[in-house]
Amino acid sequence: MTELSGRALSSTTAHPTGGIGGMAGNETSNAPGAGSRLVDRFMRVQKAFAELRGEVHGTGELARASGLDDSTTSRILQSGVYGAVFERVGYGRWRLGATAAQLGIHALAHAPSKDESTHEILEELRRATDGGLVFQYMLAPFAGAQRQCIDMAVGGSDLVELGMTASAILSVTRSLRTGASGRTILAYLPEALQDVVLREEIPDEAGPGVYRDNKELLASLADIRGRGYALGYEECMPLWNSCAAPIVWGDAIMGAVLLLKTATIMPEAPETTIEATKAAAAKISAKLSHLSEPMSLMFGS
Repeated sequence: MTELSGRALSSTTAHPTGGIGGMAGNETSNAPGAGSRLVDRFMRVQKAFAELRGEVHGTGELARASGLDDSTTSRILQSGVYGAVFERVGYGRWRLGATAAQLGIHALAHAPSKDESTHEILEELRRATDGGLVFQYMLAPFAGAQRQCIDMAVGGSDLVELGMTASAILSVTRSLRTGASGRTILAYLPEALQDVVLREEIPDEAGPGVYRDNKELLASLADIRGRGYALGYEECMPLWNSCAAPIVWGDAIMGAVLLLKTATIMPEAPETTIEATKAAAAKISAKLSHLSEPMSLMFGS
C-alpha cells in the first residue's frame, strides 16, 4: 500500500455491522469514515483466523470471533479473495490466503497480553506523537518479499479521504523498496531476498522521494541497520513523511511500525517521534520473545 496519500479529514470512526464500503451494503467508498470502517472490518476478520484454532473456518465462527454479523463477514471474505488475502476451500469454508502474513499474525495473536495489547501500543504511539497515523506491517514471506498491514491507529481520519482503499491496504501488493516501513523490513532481510526486491520495478504511484538508484537504496538499508529506524520523505506519495522501526522475533525480521505525518507538520522527524516509534516496535517485538522457535530458518537468517 502507499504509506499515505491525499489529505486528512476528521471524522468519527465507528464499527457498524452493515454493508462494507463500496463493495456491498449502504456504505459507499465516498461515505464519511467508510474507508476506516472497511479496513477495520477486514482486520477484525483477518485476526479472527489467528484467534481460532485450526486452519480452515466457517463464515459463522469467523463472524462470532470478529464481532460482525454473518452477512458482513461473508462479504469481507469474498472481497478478500482478490489479492489472496482469503481463500475459499469449500462452501462457507475459508482460510487465510497464500499471500497473508500467516505466521506473523498468529505469533502476535498468541503473544502474552499481561500489559497492553499490540493495538494499544499503536494507540499509545499515536498519542505520543500528537495524532500521527500509525500502522503495523508484517512481512508476507509466502508472496516473495512483500508486506501486509495488519493493524492501524488512525483516530478519526477517513482513509477514503486519504486516498486509501481496503484493497490497497490489506492486499499484499506493495514492494519493500518503497517507503520507510518497506525499507525497514528490507534492511534486515537476507541478501538473496534483497536482490529479488531490488530487481522489482518501482511502483508507478511512488512519490518524489522514492529511492530510484539501487546503490543509494542499499546505502539507506545499511543506515537503517546502523540506526535502528528509517525516515521517509514523500517516498510513497507526495505530502507525507514517515518514521518506521523494525519488529523482530529473535534474529528474524517480522515487520515494522510506521508513523506518518504530513510534510507540512513534520518536515523532519523530531527525536521524540523517532524514540516513540522505536519504543512501540520494541514493545511489539517483546511480545514475540516468549516463543521458543524464532523464524530465522524461514527467512534464511
